Amino acid sequence: MNQFGGSWTEQKIQMVVNYAKAYLIIMNKYPKFKTLYFDGFAGSGNIYNEEGEDIEVIKGTALRILELEHPKPFDIYYFVEKSEANKKELENLMSTQFIGKACHVVHDDCNVRLIRMSEFLSNNSNFRVLAFIDPFGMAVNWRSLEKLKGHGIDLWILVPTGIGVNRLLKKDGQISAAWINKLESFLGLQKKEIIDYFYKSKTVQTLFGEETQIEKEKQAIEKAAQLYKRRLNEVFQFVSEPLAIRNSTGSIMYHFMMATNNKAALSIANDVSKQKKK
Repeated sequence: MNQFGGSWTEQKIQMVVNYAKAYLIIMNKYPKFKTLYFDGFAGSGNIYNEEGEDIEVIKGTALRILELEHPKPFDIYYFVEKSEANKKELENLMSTQFIGKACHVVHDDCNVRLIRMSEFLSNNSNFRVLAFIDPFGMAVNWRSLEKLKGHGIDLWILVPTGIGVNRLLKKDGQISAAWINKLESFLGLQKKEIIDYFYKSKTVQTLFGEETQIEKEKQAIEKAAQLYKRRLNEVFQFVSEPLAIRNSTGSIMYHFMMATNNKAALSIANDVSKQKKK
């Protein structure tokens, strides 16, 4: 069961849906292309908002995308879900509410399916993809995203800059091997590159003479967002300005951004992001 994360949950869903509407309007002008919607962490279809004894059911991104009909629906819908229970719940909803649509729900790791989608697109150049990656923590490996280079994909991705990257970056730079491995896999960088980017050295006078210490950059979350944007720019030609997603106390948890090889798509993505900042 998917739990409601707060107002930001609705925010990210609406951004993807608004973008999808504009995307389908444009793609309707190019009938030679088939459209595919890919969701790497599809969930159960519904999101449950518990307030006391009351439970509010909110439609997730998958169902809202499936409801889009005008000017055309997507030709294929591909949903990936690692939880078998969520996968079955989503399948049940689709079999009763969206009969006739080409929906595929797979129980698998998103990284595996991103690579397979890249292979599919290499052999089917007439497809264009709108992909939404809303991961649990730092579950997306950089090597999986690298495989998307050169394909007709518009990728919306929620990057856990605050609740992921920043939490693993210890203030004193003494990061465990397990956490370094996670950062390397997520960012596609080596340990030295990560330390050099997020930390700075300083010389301090102690009772025993001068010592060199390293300290974490004060704006580490914002630097993480810009780093990830730069990394995406090595795979895609254009990347939207990262939109900070904050919790109820104002702390940044994520940055939301879109990567594409289409300049017009970038403009639409930035417009969608600006609407949410208002």
